[in-house]
Amino acid sequence: MNLISSIDLSKEQIEKIFEIADNLSEGREEAALKEGSILALFFQKPSTRTRVSFEAAISQLGGTGIYIDAATSQFSRGETPSDTARILSSYCDFIAARLNSHADMNAFAEGSSVPVINALTDLEHPTQALADMYTVRAHKKNLRDARIAFLGDIATNTANSLMVTAAKLGAEMELIGPKGYNPESVYFNKAREYGNVRVYDSMEEGLEGANFIYTDTFVSMGQEKSADERRRLFAPYQLNAKALELATPDVLIMHCLPAHRNEEITSDVLDGPRSIVWEQAKNKLLIAKAVLIYLSL
Repeated sequence: MNLISSIDLSKEQIEKIFEIADNLSEGREEAALKEGSILALFFQKPSTRTRVSFEAAISQLGGTGIYIDAATSQFSRGETPSDTARILSSYCDFIAARLNSHADMNAFAEGSSVPVINALTDLEHPTQALADMYTVRAHKKNLRDARIAFLGDIATNTANSLMVTAAKLGAEMELIGPKGYNPESVYFNKAREYGNVRVYDSMEEGLEGANFIYTDTFVSMGQEKSADERRRLFAPYQLNAKALELATPDVLIMHCLPAHRNEEITSDVLDGPRSIVWEQAKNKLLIAKAVLIYLSL
């Protein structure tokens, strides 16, 4: 089995990963893989939390992580994703790949004989969504009571994976962005098959009743050429103290990081008492371990 897309994961599979994470957290799960297990981390884009969490996870589970910068590999000289994955899978037990193209990720999975984990593409970030919803679950045991407002760039890879995962688990999703700026239709339509997902251009309407507000950078990796235009477009959707006043009094704040302070989120909110951003980031390690164990079953 691979973990390539949030669309592919069933509710039952997500809950099983969460169960493993709970057991690890509470000491009920044996934190080990097959002796000598090796995780290849093949990264075409920069990473801090995802890379380190998976390297730490494989190490804590008794295995070894090998980081490969795609720019220094034969991939950068034209080797196909499928051929790269085929050879890596002959050396390793798992592959975590961070690639520019989701199509390349699918080709990676097709070429691999071992589980492939999507560590981010242009369209998805499924392990981030798992860590996000695991964090939400820690504060709302019944996820049907969770109303998550995603603020700003509602067509980002993080939003795509989060809306699908949240809807499958029964949470409500409110996507709030500029008028005429729509979420990715494939993910939006799929999420609506599972639950309540709505789009707003009004902060007042979208944030009403929200008990979680989530934001992401206004300029994602690969969008640097349009950075000024994107900042102008999303500036009215900054997550700040005024935005918090539009939600429930106990609203909690989330961000997948890295944060561009005082751009998509103000420092007082990021570091404030309603922020669970650092808990969210910490949970990436627990979810990385749970994913590796789950894929080894």
